[in-house]
Amino acid sequence: MMRIDPTLYTTIPSPEGRLEKEMAIYPILEQLGIPFERLDHEAVATIEDCGEIDRYLGITIYKNLFLCNSKKDHYYLLVMPGDKTFKSSPIAQQIGSTRLSFGTPEVLEDYLNLTPGSVSITGLLYDQEKRVQLLIDEAILETKYFGFHPCINTTSLKIKTSDLIGKLIPYLDHPITYVTI
Repeated sequence: MMRIDPTLYTTIPSPEGRLEKEMAIYPILEQLGIPFERLDHEAVATIEDCGEIDRYLGITIYKNLFLCNSKKDHYYLLVMPGDKTFKSSPIAQQIGSTRLSFGTPEVLEDYLNLTPGSVSITGLLYDQEKRVQLLIDEAILETKYFGFHPCINTTSLKIKTSDLIGKLIPYLDHPITYVTI
């Protein structure tokens, strides 16, 4: 059974015991006027591990996949519903890419300051050189709330999808390419 602090927080946590990259996200949300609910829990490594977190937050945490083309000269962050299956060929065709595969942990950390299991849209904050293209499944636009990790997989946040699309992503300065999965 996963350890979860069942309290839903709406405030910035104390920095004690938290990574700097997580703590960098909260002032941005505050600056942009994005209210959030925060749930602290033990580390989760896969979308399947997020089921209990989903129930506490009343949302679905989305899959965030760090991908690259076959030449490893184009990188992508694909955000998609957790209940959908990733198939690289249809996505590659939609974006005009060669075959897609998962990017290496080393490139993930170098480009987005993230580690496997913590892949999140908030990692785009660290991609100042715009080396990663943001891909979002259109189905996400139909949801009221968006769930994600703030650069670490021991906390999950819930915000309005409209705030994600209208405020956070413009702040992260990464244009969205919508795909259909």
